[in-house]
Amino acid sequence: MLQHQIKELIQNAEPDLIAFRRELHMHPELPWEEFETTKRIARELDKLGIEYRLTQPTGIIAEIKGGKPGKTVALRGDIDALPILELSDIPYKSQNEGKMHACGHDTHTAMLLTAARVLNEVKDEIPGNVRFIFQPAEEIAEGAKEMVAQGAMENVDNVFGMHIWTVMPAGKISCEAGPRMASADIVKIHFKGKGGHGSLPNQCVDAAVVASSFVMNVQAAVSRETHPLDAAVISIGKMEVGTRFNVIAENAYLEGTVRTFSVENRDRIRDAIHRFAEYTAAMYGASATVDYHYGTLPVINDEKSSALATEVVTQQFGLDALITDRPTTGAEDFSYYTEKAPGCFAFLGTANPEADSEWAHHHGRFNVDESTLKQGAELYAQYALAYLSQNIF
Repeated sequence: MLQHQIKELIQNAEPDLIAFRRELHMHPELPWEEFETTKRIARELDKLGIEYRLTQPTGIIAEIKGGKPGKTVALRGDIDALPILELSDIPYKSQNEGKMHACGHDTHTAMLLTAARVLNEVKDEIPGNVRFIFQPAEEIAEGAKEMVAQGAMENVDNVFGMHIWTVMPAGKISCEAGPRMASADIVKIHFKGKGGHGSLPNQCVDAAVVASSFVMNVQAAVSRETHPLDAAVISIGKMEVGTRFNVIAENAYLEGTVRTFSVENRDRIRDAIHRFAEYTAAMYGASATVDYHYGTLPVINDEKSSALATEVVTQQFGLDALITDRPTTGAEDFSYYTEKAPGCFAFLGTANPEADSEWAHHHGRFNVDESTLKQGAELYAQYALAYLSQNIF
């Protein structure tokens, strides 16, 4: 069977898969700066004879045309790193000071390239086409939107992606239907009061008091205005207030993030933030300006695509590999792809104390259990084949 052939080819490619991941890990590049990473992927695609085109300023869209007619399925992997100093002393430690693949995008790239390599070897038997999206700038939630604008999803019938996950046991896979990751918005608020001497607050409008009151009270938009079964988060992560110890602050600048699992809840909380800011300011005699920036949409797995992924996992890795996991309020710009076609986003566990791979994502000691990489590469390939081989949707 073709599925068994793919499994054997992935097993044989494992040494190259790990070596390529380590090479990428040593040379991380930040969002929209992945020039060398893009060139490196292109060189591998050239070796394989896989057609591709470069996207601007970075990134690649490649495609394998199967030997039989059929639909087109897209597989996506992200390629960017983070501005984080690597703290682990490993042989393949980052050589770019202050930059690190601290979220596993090096593994996504290596797994996707390995899937492309294997599917290319059996392309004559594939009923349809497989598109490979090597996406830049996921960490700043800009890459997917730009890739879509540059044609990544044109004529695509279904899309699949995944994320390596250090909070889930190594080898376990989660691919449930419904909401999987939250939307991620940025809110900036400016409160303007009236400054003056710290000894005479009665002559002033203290922006520090206004801002503090807002931060405490806006949480009611979650605790008292959100349905108890609908998860939401409002976090104010930055406050800049005042200039000197004995001066009443005239200005307060706040920045925060909002996370929800539905567009309706997102819009409602956005409206609530505007209301809380304006009414709090008015109560103290100040003014408020709110800049609400929509980031990513929630990642919501299509029911049929999720069922297909579940079937692939159980057939290829066994029922024990499947795990049910809660959605995460972390965010992903994969949602821009599922706006254009139904799809599924899976999580591949890599937590293993023996491999020291239980550190949080975005931590300076983040690492993965590399024995799981062949599983991820196979999941990419087997999902593509399964989708193209069935006639359910």
